[in-house]
Amino acid sequence: MPSTPAPLAFRGGAAGALLPFAVFLTGVGWLALSGAPDERGFWPMLLAALAAGLLLARDRHRYAEALIAGMAQPLVLLMITAWLLAGVLSTLLAASGFVDALVWSASRLGLHGGAYVAAAFLVCGLVATSTGTSFGTLIICGPLLYPAGAAAGADPAWLIGAILGGATFGDSISPVSDTTIASAGTQNADIGGTVRARLKYVLPAGAVALVAAFLLGDGEPTGGAQAAVAAASAAGLPMALVPLLVIGLLLARRHLVEALLGGVMAAVGLGLVLGVIAPEQLLRIDAESFTARSLLIDGLERGVGVSIFTLLLVALVGALNESGTLVRLVTLARAGRRGPRATEIHIVGMVTAAVLLTTHSVVAILTVGGFTRDAGREAGISPYRRANLLDVTVCTWPFLLPYFLPTILAANATVSGVAAGYPRLAPLTAGLHNVYSWALLGVLLVAVAAGLGRTEGPADSRL
Repeated sequence: MPSTPAPLAFRGGAAGALLPFAVFLTGVGWLALSGAPDERGFWPMLLAALAAGLLLARDRHRYAEALIAGMAQPLVLLMITAWLLAGVLSTLLAASGFVDALVWSASRLGLHGGAYVAAAFLVCGLVATSTGTSFGTLIICGPLLYPAGAAAGADPAWLIGAILGGATFGDSISPVSDTTIASAGTQNADIGGTVRARLKYVLPAGAVALVAAFLLGDGEPTGGAQAAVAAASAAGLPMALVPLLVIGLLLARRHLVEALLGGVMAAVGLGLVLGVIAPEQLLRIDAESFTARSLLIDGLERGVGVSIFTLLLVALVGALNESGTLVRLVTLARAGRRGPRATEIHIVGMVTAAVLLTTHSVVAILTVGGFTRDAGREAGISPYRRANLLDVTVCTWPFLLPYFLPTILAANATVSGVAAGYPRLAPLTAGLHNVYSWALLGVLLVAVAAGLGRTEGPADSRL
C-alpha cells in the first residue's frame, strides 16, 4: 500500500509557506488603496507571490506540480467556463436592448435613486435565494441592473454594493446554497432547522442593508440620463425570458454550464427572431485588419480578466494546501478546553483564517468543520449554532475584501455601465459599499459576545 507523501516543505517552515500569501495580500492592499481599476491589476502581485513560493520551496519541481494541480481542479474549470459564458450572455442581452427595457420599466414604475437601489437588492436576493448561488446571481444580474441605474439616478457605488449585498443575502438564507449544505453537513445538523435558526442573524442585517440602500442610493443622473429615459423602449423586454430561463434551469438543479450555455443559445435565437440582434453582429470578418468582430468574441473577452486571476490564485492556494500548513494550524487549535464563548471566538477565528487563506468558503468550512464539531460539542454549543457560525462568517469576508471572487465579479459587472456614463468601479469600492455583509459581521460579533442562540435547536444526541 503506497505511503502518503510528506507535506511540501518550505524554507522557514509554516512561515515560509505563508509568506507568498503575505506578498500577495500586501500587494492587493496597496493596489486597493491606490484605486486598482480591475482584477488585471492583481495579476503581477499573484505572479510575485508565486515566484516567492518557488524561491522558498525546498522541492521546486513538486511546488510547480502543486501549482498545476491547483489550477486543474474541476471546480476551477467550472468557474472559468461560467465566467466566459456569463460574459457572452450579458453582452448579448445588452446588445439586444434589454438594458434599455429595464430603464423603460424602472421609469414606468417610478423607481428612481434609492428606490431603484433597494429594488436591485431585493431582486438579487430573490435570485440568489432561489438558485443558491451568489456567483451566478452576480454574473447574471450585475451587468443588467448596474447600467440601468444610470438613467434611474442611482449612486453607482451604493448600487453595486446593493447588488453584491443582495446576492450575499440570498445566498445566506438559501437552503440549496453550497455553504449551507457544507456547514450543516459538517455539524450533523438538518438543513431546514439550520436555515430557520440563521434567520435571526441574516434578517436584521438584511433590513439594515435595505434601509441603507433606500436612504443612501440617490445619485446624480449621468449627462445623458434624460435622453436615455426618453429613448428607452420596451422593444427588448421579451429578452427577459432569457435570464428567466437560466434561473429556471438552475432551480431545476441543472448544471451551471448547461444553464448558461442554454441562455446564450436562447439569447441568440430570440434576438434574431425579434430583430434586436442582427446576424452580422454574431460574426463579421475584418479582412483589412485580419480580425473577426463579434458579440460572442466581445463577451468571451470580458471573462478573461477574472479567469486568469482565478487560475493564478488557486495555484497559490494549491501550493499552500500541499504544504499541510492549514491542517497543522487546525490540529494545534484542538488543544485545550475552553468555555462556550471562548470556543465560539475560536471557531469564528479559525474559519476566518481558513477563508482568508484559501479564498474559498466551502473549502474553509470543510477545513475547520471537524474542529468546530468536536470543540462545540465539548463546550455545549448546539449543532445549529455551530453550523451558523461557520456559514455566517464566510458570508462576510469574501464579500467585503477586494481579492475575493465575489467583489471582483461585482466590480467586473460595472464595465457594463461605462457606455451609459457610469464609472467602472474597483473591487474595494464594491466591498466597502456592501452594507449587508458589514451589518452581518456586526450581528455575528454581538451574537458571540452575548451568546444569543448558543443552545438553540436539538442536542447532538437527537440528530
